[in-house]
Amino acid sequence: MSGLVSELADGVRTLRLDRPPRNLLEPEVMRELVAALEAADGDEEVRAIVLTGGGELFCGGLDVAMIQAGADPREFARGLVAILKLLPKLGKPVTAAVNGDALASGFSLVCASDLAVAVAGARIGTMEASIGIWPMIAQVPPLQRLLPRHALQNILTGVPFNAEQALAFGVVNRVVAADELDDSVQELVQLATGAGAALAAGRRSFYRFLDLSYDDALEAALSEFTSMFER
Repeated sequence: MSGLVSELADGVRTLRLDRPPRNLLEPEVMRELVAALEAADGDEEVRAIVLTGGGELFCGGLDVAMIQAGADPREFARGLVAILKLLPKLGKPVTAAVNGDALASGFSLVCASDLAVAVAGARIGTMEASIGIWPMIAQVPPLQRLLPRHALQNILTGVPFNAEQALAFGVVNRVVAADELDDSVQELVQLATGAGAALAAGRRSFYRFLDLSYDDALEAALSEFTSMFER
């Protein structure tokens, strides 16, 4: 059975992790998610992508029990890295609808999304340090999204943020009641697609400029600005 549900409505492709009860990530699900993200990005009917979880949780991270039972950890690592590398390269905005706890690698998915709305009561963050391991891959997106001190508060302790802390530290954009999640996400999606034809190049440039020095980013921006008006 597939662990991913894909739905299209009003130009929004919703990708729902569906491996109850914790929506854990395993290699096949991660391959499906990569394929679904690529397909949505290439679909002219799709204006935006929403990533969420089925049931009452967003995502509990990698399925560590499968690794402990003998599955190859490298396959899990490669699958997660493939998703996290792909997300900044998409031309469509990605909003995380955090319908419940987003832990470990689930936290990294939230941080790698453009926008995020969380339900009140959700726990959001890594927890590996609390059980004697390190979130080696899952720590990378938080380092891009949060101030180092805020990121380390979670990564060092393994204590997830509550939803209000996640909002204060910039992990999510909004915290809402569970029955307001869908409306709040749809409102952000509408706002996030206002750039129209300029969105794809603009979104990709944003993430590319993050990795450049200040001067190099300005030089690249000069070129992109000119190209924008030549199309």
